[in-house]
Amino acid sequence: MPVAESLQDLPYAAYLQPHPDGEPLSHDGNYTEVHFDGVVFEGGEATSAKFIESALTGVGLAEVGLERARFSEVWLSRNRWVGVRLADAEWLDVTVLDSALAGVQAYSSRLRRVRFRGCKIDTLNLRGATLAEVVFEDCELNELDCAGAALTSVTFPGSAIRNARFSQVKCKKVDFRGARELDVADGADSLRGAIIDERQLMELGPALAVALGIQVR
Repeated sequence: MPVAESLQDLPYAAYLQPHPDGEPLSHDGNYTEVHFDGVVFEGGEATSAKFIESALTGVGLAEVGLERARFSEVWLSRNRWVGVRLADAEWLDVTVLDSALAGVQAYSSRLRRVRFRGCKIDTLNLRGATLAEVVFEDCELNELDCAGAALTSVTFPGSAIRNARFSQVKCKKVDFRGARELDVADGADSLRGAIIDERQLMELGPALAVALGIQVR
């Protein structure tokens, strides 16, 4: 999936219109071909909102409710999201660059053809989510929670995964080999179908021993 490096690289860049200053996000809002630039949204509910062929640059979201929202062909750069609620949201053909996410609740969400690059992601809740063709490139992933999620063709090139939870996860073509770190706090025994390298096997050894009840003396 090619990555647009700048706003001008987007195929819909010429059609983008600025989001009106001071206008809050709204429930069931339709944000098609909208450019959000440097705005901050604190609190509020924008459940079931639709973001289609839009761009968010330098946007801050804090404790915003975006449950059941839809993001399709959306480009995000230098965003900061804290405590955003994205349960049951749908992400399709989305790029997230150089952004920080903390405490984002995205359980039961659906992500397809999504790329995160150069992002710092803390305590992302993806429990029960469905991810397909998702790339975490050069990211810092701290306390990622994928318990009960279904992961298909998910890769982590250049990323550090720390204190992750994978209990009851379903993996298909999940490739950890490019990850710089792979630290699993829970669910190492659920990674059936994932691909790791020899170094990562050594890193996972203690977690696997605990999960399988193996005593090392």
